[in-house]
Amino acid sequence: MVQEVNKRMVERVEGFHVIAIAENGKQGLELCQYNNPDLVLLDIYMPEQDGIAALKALRELELDLEVIIISAANEMNMVRNMLHHGALDYIIKPFKFDRLVLALTKYNRYRRQFNASEKVDQQTIDVLMMQNEQNSRQGHLLPKGLNKQTLNQVIEFLGSQNEPASADKAAESIGIARVTARRYLDYLEKMDRVEIILQYGVVGRPVNRYKLI
Repeated sequence: MVQEVNKRMVERVEGFHVIAIAENGKQGLELCQYNNPDLVLLDIYMPEQDGIAALKALRELELDLEVIIISAANEMNMVRNMLHHGALDYIIKPFKFDRLVLALTKYNRYRRQFNASEKVDQQTIDVLMMQNEQNSRQGHLLPKGLNKQTLNQVIEFLGSQNEPASADKAAESIGIARVTARRYLDYLEKMDRVEIILQYGVVGRPVNRYKLI
């Protein structure tokens, strides 16, 4: 049941598709070698082979993939151990949908930066190294008048849409004023979390529509 819920959440995020689900680390390794995924969501507490052994084995196989940990394990030494072995992010259960969106968005940005060119300069490396710190700041420090709960609602709404949505639609679905919805959407755009798409009608000004990056 949890696997199915997680699958549905992942596939709500544009650009992501679940190609396989494993019940334990051993089966997961076999599926990774067969399916060659770009990204693996890995738990730690699993039967037969736990996530620690599975992550180490994945690195030994030198597969071209990234790993995000999703686990109830919240011990600092466990987090450090998984990051040490190359986990891109670590999400503690129970988690909210917007935290998963943040992790997948970070993965997309990370992947694009490495695929953009065979060579990088120091500035690009510095951006990659500081990305975790920037994401943390963006998640905790909000401009005056904005609150985290409403921001999460806006992110969840956008994540549930198959097409870019307007501020009017966001406001109606969440139950807030249009001007309030616009403030949150503009903030997300400044944080590179959403993309603005202009929709032109027959007459009048174009309408801003928003989608999660």
